[in-house]
Amino acid sequence: MNNTSTFDVIVVGGGLAGLCAALHLQKLGVEVLVIEKHAYPRHKVCGEYVSNEILPYLNFLNVNPMSEGAVAIDHFEMSTRDGEVIESSLPLGGFGISRFAFDKLLYDELVKNSKVITDTVTSISFEDDVFTVMTQRNDKFNSRFVIGAFGKRSLIDRQMNRKFISERTHWMAVKAHYDYDFPENKVALHNFEGGYCGLSKTESGSVNACYLTTLQSFQKTSGIQDFQQRVMSKNPILKEFFSSAELLFDKPLSISQISFSKKTTIENHVIMLGDSAGLIHPLCGNGMAMAINSARIFVELFEKTILQGNGNRADLERAYQKAWKKAFADRMRTGSVLQRILLNDTAANYAYRVINRFPGIIPRIIRKTHGELVV
Repeated sequence: MNNTSTFDVIVVGGGLAGLCAALHLQKLGVEVLVIEKHAYPRHKVCGEYVSNEILPYLNFLNVNPMSEGAVAIDHFEMSTRDGEVIESSLPLGGFGISRFAFDKLLYDELVKNSKVITDTVTSISFEDDVFTVMTQRNDKFNSRFVIGAFGKRSLIDRQMNRKFISERTHWMAVKAHYDYDFPENKVALHNFEGGYCGLSKTESGSVNACYLTTLQSFQKTSGIQDFQQRVMSKNPILKEFFSSAELLFDKPLSISQISFSKKTTIENHVIMLGDSAGLIHPLCGNGMAMAINSARIFVELFEKTILQGNGNRADLERAYQKAWKKAFADRMRTGSVLQRILLNDTAANYAYRVINRFPGIIPRIIRKTHGELVV
């Protein structure tokens, strides 16, 4: 076994939440280690629209997505299963950028002054106010604080005996980039039987198509291409897209076992960020911004409570749980309600008629799933 290394804070998982938390801690002079199991850059199954609410915070972290060609988005479009379209402006607006580029941008800024290692965490233990983190390469790291930012589902969730990990899930997601003539300023959400598909431009000029579907709906077909042709293409807008767009990946990426069950924000004193704290319904169209915002919430409380000596670990944990709930609980409830409506054909058609008659409803719903500018 290698010698034990000690850090002030260890971040397990180097996605958006983990990298932003580490960057913020670094600015405060905290010695931080990030452990991420995959090398950068890589594509991830993810909708790649980000709300402008977090741009001021990213600028504070010395990160500018627009410098990487992120696409400005100010228009929203949604369609029913039959292709009936509803359109709206986006109150705050947002930008489109691939996770391939976005994660790498954050990583490049972080490694200027902090350590990031590529390895898989196998266990996290806590004893005598100290964490011990073990990795697949049999390395051992100690710290007073550990951040869990390992995403929707991880072997660490199982090792920590988190309740949701043993519950049956009914969802899967698929994502790929395509060459297709699509407006740069638009993010679209198109419904089909058993799910919905988001489309938006990325910094490379490609269109990101990412859809969530029930396993029950998907398993009626022979695979991704068959599903897109037989199920998704009943929506004429999606039919036109998948028949005309040119796939730029070797094959679409997919993930299964997606759980929307309630999660704990603290687990054996590990502070959970982003999807590790609670999976945000994709219908909110704002999961990446919320993950980044969760990092800001935690680090600001960490500075006030621990670094400034105004409290202890228990105070920090209570404050974070309260702040996380205040920031995200209503958004997640709204996303859950929207998902139930849009997956019910009768309810979705009724909602379309109401919205078509009162179009001002859409911006109000969008505001319910987005936050204010994070400064």
